[in-house]
Amino acid sequence: MQERHKDRTLYFSEQEYTTKKYVIPFISDFLPVNSETTVLEIGCGEGGNIKPFLDLGCRCVGLDLSKKKIELAKQIFENHTNNSKLELFVEDIYKVNRDNFQFDLIILRDVIEHIPNQEKFMEYVKKFLKPNGKIFFAFPPWQNPFGGHQQIARSKISLVPFIHLLPKGLYRAVLKSFEGDNIIAETNTTVVEELMDIKETRISIERFRKILQQSNYKIDKEILYFINPNYEIKFKLKPRKLFYILGLIPYFRNFYTTTVYCIVGQL
Repeated sequence: MQERHKDRTLYFSEQEYTTKKYVIPFISDFLPVNSETTVLEIGCGEGGNIKPFLDLGCRCVGLDLSKKKIELAKQIFENHTNNSKLELFVEDIYKVNRDNFQFDLIILRDVIEHIPNQEKFMEYVKKFLKPNGKIFFAFPPWQNPFGGHQQIARSKISLVPFIHLLPKGLYRAVLKSFEGDNIIAETNTTVVEELMDIKETRISIERFRKILQQSNYKIDKEILYFINPNYEIKFKLKPRKLFYILGLIPYFRNFYTTTVYCIVGQL
């Protein structure tokens, strides 16, 4: 699995496939996706999620903290037909200071679980939404087998489910013994620190819903997936929703949900 995270072009194509086939249809039930739609992706990476929107003529903005990823994204989209409708830049969302910087749709796909202080973020991000705008989230609940993103590891740790649920000190020690000082080139941080950061910012279904409620968002639609739609292109597995009864059991459902799809708006 870690090979996909090393091969960024493969990762790009997987994002593009899943967004086109599953994410856009999910969003389209609540927001028209066409040439009039404005889209902001926070944590856009190389832009795999953006491409299907740009293909449809949407005006798109992507921001990321990684200069390397944004540089690669600019190369990928250099000759795109709708390149004039795309802006990519390196920036911390908290430091963005632009006029008329509001959007019909904000995308956070596999990003919210990396953001510290999600309560603060969810309140802050409202400023970038148009009055009837929507936010799309996709994220892996922390307790699922690979909810710690250990697949980014360079060692056999990447294949070990649930290892991220170890107590913090023990988890760090295990990571250090297998990973040493391995570096993630895209972020220029060690694998150990990256995975420990994710342990700190982890999020569950229950906590996500609580944050939405506290920040006065309403859920338009939510799907808990037993088999992530992205696994179709990765592993040739058809997406499967979590069994209805399992989805009703707090905490327990996190262990069986590989991703949550959710679209929300402001109350």
